[in-house]
Amino acid sequence: MALVLDGKAAAAQIKKDLAARVARLREAGHPVGLGTLLVGDDAGSAKYVAGKHRDCAEVGIESIREDLPGDASFDDIAAAVRRLNENPACTGYIVQLPLPDGIDSTRIVEMVDPAKDADGMHPYNLGQMVLHTNGDSRYPLPCTPRGVIDLMERNGIGLDGRNVVVLGRGVTIGRTIGLLLTNRGVDATVTLCHTHTRGLHDIMRRADVIVAAMGQAHFVKPEDINPDAVLMDVGVSRVYDEQAGRWRVLGDVAPACHDVCAAYSPNPGGVGPMTRAMLLSNVVEMAERRAGIVFGDAEE
Repeated sequence: MALVLDGKAAAAQIKKDLAARVARLREAGHPVGLGTLLVGDDAGSAKYVAGKHRDCAEVGIESIREDLPGDASFDDIAAAVRRLNENPACTGYIVQLPLPDGIDSTRIVEMVDPAKDADGMHPYNLGQMVLHTNGDSRYPLPCTPRGVIDLMERNGIGLDGRNVVVLGRGVTIGRTIGLLLTNRGVDATVTLCHTHTRGLHDIMRRADVIVAAMGQAHFVKPEDINPDAVLMDVGVSRVYDEQAGRWRVLGDVAPACHDVCAAYSPNPGGVGPMTRAMLLSNVVEMAERRAGIVFGDAEE
């Protein structure tokens, strides 16, 4: 029977640990705050941001919101970024994407103070991740890749020398997770695949671990995997269910794979909760760095 990698349970433990660290920081007079910049009234984005602030309440992190109308100009958004950069109560923050049409998202993201980049996706921090192959914790790491690796490690799945196949080449997961997987101390061997990869299904069958992040519903099927494989399902696709008359959110891994693999992360309930927990971890670690606490000291 396959091991279920329960992201909800792992995230709950992470939040418990973070709450204790936040309490110590606040008792010592050090602010811990997560900011969000939301432009427009997209329901999905609003729900995502609201979830972040509920998470903050659970661990004692202050919530700081910058909500702008959908017709906000580039200058309006840039001014909100500057306010968050300059706000001492804001330890880290996210710019909720996508921004409205006509707004240069790249320019906005580049304006974020790298030291407050809660997503770990600022070009400076991505560059630091390339340069430091020892898992240096002085800069924030991308939340989803970090969550994928953490979830496996918490369940005793070692990656040293393992053949990890990553499906998808997006910046959020595909391009960045390979950097973390090949860090010293993790030491996986990574094959990055995409829609133009030749012999893709043969490559998948040889994998010890598959990280599926293509955004293609049920792309990974039982015939694509070996019985010892670990399946990390990161993909998200909205598919209309004609029988039910509603939209459904599906992962990249077909449910039938769960019967023939060694371990898997459910979707939902696997990597998603870990991503949210890693965002909080980044914010707390930023506060500890600003307070002069070496990461990990707060837990001793």
